[in-house]
Parts: sequence; structure tokens; C-alpha cells
Amino acid sequence: MARLSISALALSALGMLAPLGAHAEIKVAVVNVPRLLEEAPQAKAAMQALQDEFAPRQRAIVAQQKDLKTKEEKLQRDGAVMAENERRNAEKDLRDGQREMARKQNEYVEDLNLRRNEELGKLQRSLLQEVQTYAKGSSYDLVVGDGVLYATESIDITAQVLGALQSRFKAGGGAAKPATPPAKQ
Repeated sequence: MARLSISALALSALGMLAPLGAHAEIKVAVVNVPRLLEEAPQAKAAMQALQDEFAPRQRAIVAQQKDLKTKEEKLQRDGAVMAENERRNAEKDLRDGQREMARKQNEYVEDLNLRRNEELGKLQRSLLQEVQTYAKGSSYDLVVGDGVLYATESIDITAQVLGALQSRFKAGGGAAKPATPPAKQ
């Protein structure tokens, strides 16, 4: 009895799906999201902005590293001829500087990762919006991204979405808002 009802249920489900396939063809496309994240001018601009934002802190850390190296070399070179109190103060100064340096490096890495994740989130939302705009404008029924194991080039719209992103970047000075949908293909 249970076997009969499962079969009947499966047949009725197939019966409901049959009219969908008979009336229209489904238009499917694939988007290579990692490629968009790598090649979109908005992504490159965001990474450059991050680099510019954190460059002064990076330069300060490098300068402090050089200063500590100089102090360490001086202590190694002159430590034997220094007075006990002077050597002890130089060693303490070096240790304090190394601790401060480690703290600044950790803060730098944490802040950089936090900002990178913020920018990546904004970029991903923008790219998703662009893909959706393109798909709607081109009458796609389904667009898949991550998790695709195989797709022919004929259904890959990554290049077209990338072209739309590049056009918007040039026209809008880097804005990552979706453009109007392209003409139907």
C-alpha cells in the first residue's frame, strides 16, 4: 500500500512538471564568481584603496623594525664595553620596543583583515546585483555560480557581466552600482 502511494505521488509530481517543460525552454547560464572577483575593475580599485589606506601604517612598522635592528646591532657590538646600568637600560629598551612592535603588527594585521572583509562583502553584494541585473535583462531563468562542476562556454556569461562591470567602472569613476540591463540576446 505504501509503495503504491509513493508511486502515485511521484507520477502526480511528474504530471505537474510536464506542462512547464512543454511550454517554455529554460534559459540557463553560469558565472565564474572567482574570476569576477579577480578581474573586475571595482575589485582592483578596492584593493588599491586598501593598500593606500594602510600604506602609512606599514611604512611606520618598517621604520620601527629598522630602528630596533639598529639598536640590537649596537647592543651586540657595544654591549661588552657598556657600563652595567647602561647595558641593562639598552636591553630593556630593546625588549620594550620589540613588544610594542609585535603589538603594532598584530593590530595592523587585524585591522587590515577586517577592512579587507568589509570591502569584499561590499564587492560581492555589488557583483551579485550586477549578475542579477544582467540575467533579468537577458531573460535568463537560472544563473549558477559556485559549485558548478562543468559548464560549456555557450552558457558562461562571466565575460558579459565583466564587460558590464568594466563599462560602469569607466562611466561612473569606479562606482559599483548595477547598470541598466543589456539588450536581450
